[in-house]
Amino acid sequence: MSQLKNIPIKLIVAAGQAAPTPPVGPALGSKGVKAIDFCKEFNARTAQYQPGTPIPTKIIVKPDRSFSFEVKSPSTSWLLKQVTGLEKGSDILGKGKMSKTPAAEISLKHVYEIAKIKKMDGTHSDIPLIEICKSVISTATCLGIKVVE
Repeated sequence: MSQLKNIPIKLIVAAGQAAPTPPVGPALGSKGVKAIDFCKEFNARTAQYQPGTPIPTKIIVKPDRSFSFEVKSPSTSWLLKQVTGLEKGSDILGKGKMSKTPAAEISLKHVYEIAKIKKMDGTHSDIPLIEICKSVISTATCLGIKVVE
C-alpha cells in the first residue's frame, strides 16, 4: 500500500484578492481542497499589503485534504519596478551588458529598504542583510536600473 504524501503547490496570488477562480480554484480543486477556505485565510493574511500586490505562495495539501500555506514577500524585480515606476526593465544587450541609458535610477536607501522587506521572508532570515542588498543591486542591474549613492 502506498503512503500518502503532502502535495506542494506554488502560486502567485494577488494580495487581498484571492478568489476561487483560476489560478487558485483549479489548482486547489484538483487536489480536493475547498478553494474558498484558502481564499478567506489568504486574504486575511495579506491584508497589510496593497491590494493586487503579487504574493508568491506555497500551499501544502495534506493527505486528509487540509492545507497550510506560506506567503513570501513580492519578488525583488516587482519591488524595484514599484520604486522606479517602470513597467519593465530596459533592453539588455546580452551577457550582462546593459544599454548605455539606464531605465531608471534608485538610491542605496531604496536598495536597503527592499532588502529589509526580503529579509522578513523565512527563506532569507538567515542571510546577512548585506548579501540581500547585493542581490537587490544585481537584480536592479539586470533590469537596467542604476544604483546611485
